[in-house]
Amino acid sequence: MSQELRSVNLIAPGFKGLNSEDSPLAQDPSFAETADNAVIDNRGRIAARKGYVVQTANKQVLNNNPITTIGEYRDASGDTRIFSTGNNKIWRNGVTGPDVNNTSLNDVTPQNYTITSNNWKIVNFNNNTYFFQRGYQPLVSENSNGYVVPMSIKPGNVGVTSAMYGNEVLAAYGRLWTTDFNDDKSTIYWSDLLQGHRWEGGTSGSINISKVWPDGYDEIVALAAHNGLLIIFGKHSVVVYQNAESPSIMSLADTISGVGCVDRDTVQYTGTDVVFLSDTGLRSFGRTVQEKSMPISTLSKTITKDLIKAVQNETSGFKTVYSPEESFLLLTFISQKLTYCFDLRGNLEDGSLRVTRWPSSTYTTYKRTKDGQLFIGSAEGISTYKGYLDNNTTYRFKYESPMLSFGDSSKLKMLKKLRPIIVGGNDSLAVLRFAYDFSTDFRTISFIINDQVSAQFGINEFGPNSVPLSEFTSGEQLTNKRTFNARGSGNTVVIGLETTINGSEISLQEINVLALIGKTL
Repeated sequence: MSQELRSVNLIAPGFKGLNSEDSPLAQDPSFAETADNAVIDNRGRIAARKGYVVQTANKQVLNNNPITTIGEYRDASGDTRIFSTGNNKIWRNGVTGPDVNNTSLNDVTPQNYTITSNNWKIVNFNNNTYFFQRGYQPLVSENSNGYVVPMSIKPGNVGVTSAMYGNEVLAAYGRLWTTDFNDDKSTIYWSDLLQGHRWEGGTSGSINISKVWPDGYDEIVALAAHNGLLIIFGKHSVVVYQNAESPSIMSLADTISGVGCVDRDTVQYTGTDVVFLSDTGLRSFGRTVQEKSMPISTLSKTITKDLIKAVQNETSGFKTVYSPEESFLLLTFISQKLTYCFDLRGNLEDGSLRVTRWPSSTYTTYKRTKDGQLFIGSAEGISTYKGYLDNNTTYRFKYESPMLSFGDSSKLKMLKKLRPIIVGGNDSLAVLRFAYDFSTDFRTISFIINDQVSAQFGINEFGPNSVPLSEFTSGEQLTNKRTFNARGSGNTVVIGLETTINGSEISLQEINVLALIGKTL
């Protein structure tokens, strides 16, 4: 009796991103076991991430230390300055305006102001840029000159004492809010209305929430503003106050126990929501208007154990950024050189986000500017997220499917043909990989991704003797559909593809698999 020959099409392989939680044999083939240096592109395909281009011309001033914070100042006339911190200095360089085309880091650290730590937070408020870090007097840069000075010498300052030396600062509802001090983890101060340097008199004030924590004791980590609410993130719980636009009538709205925030720099606004990293994964506040409450949902269910382990192992801190242009949120574990990329175009059936992984990433901070640029900080200075090289260096894109059983894990499978359909990646060397039955001994097929220039309708349709020269496409560069012979047998099989990214974008659209289905083992 002849064996059954079955054709299986893995359409948009890896479309649902990584899944390290479910059983390998029970996984939807749309998930990926490996998705390194990858994103989900706007057509739902797993694709190579972009690279970065270093903009800083004098990175030697960092003395091999990384940029730790990037902030942007932009005034009503469109003048822009980029501030950054690193190597115990405050740096400034401009994109437009007074510092036009200045790609150098200019030291604007105030004289006689000693810095020995680089965990700054930078915010803009009412034509000023403010710098806050625990144990340090806040710094201010005015639009008039772009220089940075201690807050206590800014004209008109009131009440600038060590009580203002907080690690967290929030610009919201017409004032600055600060908290997380050396010896006080439950008090929040707010400035006078529209005056971020006045912390006494007027409508300035403070509140101590030590009696409000739902589990008896906690420490404030971060603040956020959302729909008129002041959200206070503790390490193990969350407290929400309403009417934050008028602090004098602000009142407790909700408390949530058992879920906290691991770090100030993991709180991100995504336009309609606030996300943050807890010790059990990436979380989201989703506002339910009818109930006037803010239930919390988990966004990282498919990689929960991996994230928990990464949180526990992190020693240098975390950084996040949301880019609406790229439709992703990046979460970086700095000491582990590990970045997770969460796609925000839509949620999976269980409410989680599709996620890919960027290993060996040297990123230490981010800033998405008003004009949509994504800046990346590292020991190389400030870079922009673009192109398909990491500052003229190649990187590796890798996809690997979950275990494929073709509907019945008890029957023997013998791969006969593999045909990947790839978009882009012209002239790159690619490797098809496959292995049977949980083996780590992969068989490989190397090939060059053929160069096929995009063809438009009506251009070079036919050559001499009516021989077609090119196919009609949507304008993308498609590879030829090449078929490769495969061998071996097993009950289950893993199929993967990897290639070096060397200046060309690439995405994996489909993998056609032809296999013989044998007897039950």
